[in-house]
Amino acid sequence: MDAKTPALSSEPVPEPSQGPFSAGLGWRPEAPARPSLEEVHATVLVPTTGHWLRRLLAFAGPGYMVSVGYMDPGNWATDIAGGSQFGYTLLSVILLSNLMAILLQALAARLGIAAGLDLAQACRASYSRPVNFMLWLACEAAIIACDLAEVIGTAIALQLLFGIPLIGGALIAALDAFLLLLLMNRGFRFLEAFVVALLIVIAVCFAVQIVAAAPPVAEVLRGFAPSREIVTNPAMLYIAIGIIGATVMPHNLYLHSSIVQTRAYPRTGEGRRDAIKWATADSTLALMLALFVNAAILIVAAATFHKSGHTEVAEIGDAFRLLSPLLGLSIASTLFAVALLASGINSTVTATLAGQIVMEGFLRLRMPMWARRLVTRGIAIVPVIAVTALYGERGTAQLLVLSQVVLSMQLPFAVIPLVRFVSDRRKMGEFAISTGTAVAAWVVAGVIVILNVKLLFDTITG
Repeated sequence: MDAKTPALSSEPVPEPSQGPFSAGLGWRPEAPARPSLEEVHATVLVPTTGHWLRRLLAFAGPGYMVSVGYMDPGNWATDIAGGSQFGYTLLSVILLSNLMAILLQALAARLGIAAGLDLAQACRASYSRPVNFMLWLACEAAIIACDLAEVIGTAIALQLLFGIPLIGGALIAALDAFLLLLLMNRGFRFLEAFVVALLIVIAVCFAVQIVAAAPPVAEVLRGFAPSREIVTNPAMLYIAIGIIGATVMPHNLYLHSSIVQTRAYPRTGEGRRDAIKWATADSTLALMLALFVNAAILIVAAATFHKSGHTEVAEIGDAFRLLSPLLGLSIASTLFAVALLASGINSTVTATLAGQIVMEGFLRLRMPMWARRLVTRGIAIVPVIAVTALYGERGTAQLLVLSQVVLSMQLPFAVIPLVRFVSDRRKMGEFAISTGTAVAAWVVAGVIVILNVKLLFDTITG
């Protein structure tokens, strides 16, 4: 091998039963029968020497796949509603949500790399069967809520671009299971490249719209400063929690803790430390792209709709029809719909993988991806078709925002176990997080729980 060529890790990757949790640490001796996502486990070679950029690029991918969930169609509904009703005020919520996401995804990557377990497997190795069953149900509800948003978003995009009725678009969306099968058969790196390509499409579409909207920079910057009204105004709080639910997605924590293990880093103490560093850098950079996209959606809505007095715009279809006339850019609406379609297709990949990880980790039940996808998507299609038939587009828009609030309600059931695991030295050994990081993580978990309790109270009391 040429001296300038980075060496690749080729050592055999140990089974989970040979991982660090069996070396006297506090995981149950009952180890997972198979690695997480066995078919792609440790299939991506990484350099062990050479320039740091080569190592970063080798680890780049999982973070961008996770970032898909932070800019899926559910975000669009909450960001559009927030921008049109309240201007730039909720930009601070988007920023806060993104900071939460960066911390939590770094913890998920740490768990997967250091323990060799995804979050579902870690729960199974730590909790009783009844607790695990309840956690599985909560996570499945979150995945179905996410899938609901994807079905609606994809159906709306197909209607806006090609005139396909919403019900027909929802049925077409069920066929995307075959797209994932095709991509997975080409290799995990090919799947990551496909996801990144669609993310670039989304970012470019919104960059053009931001330039056309020309928002006032001073007002945008003020929007990133927190406002007390967000908590005191029930309508604003409802959308704010929807934004948190759409941004910090519970199933992404399961997903990230699994797909970081696709890298063939040395399964040694030094190799794991190096892998945690690069995986954290990957997810942080990727989530900054998600911050740009989410902020761009809200900024465009504020600069276009709120500024012109269209404060009632909450439906994606209304935004599509008004964008080009209000911005004076004929292609603006088309770019909006193209980005929405790319977002819906991309979200399909991550939700499917997350569903497989959760089912295998909690239940050790293996199901073909196409069957898993059709079951989950079938459950999501039923309410979309029913609501569309009864209430039309306005009903699907309200269902889209509601799905994000449901996602937010499931967050504590994923966040609290994750923080407990990575801060427990009996389980993580030398890879346990520092006291300062643990405090920050518990504060994030506390904020999520408190906001959800307040939303429930406001909803019940009317």
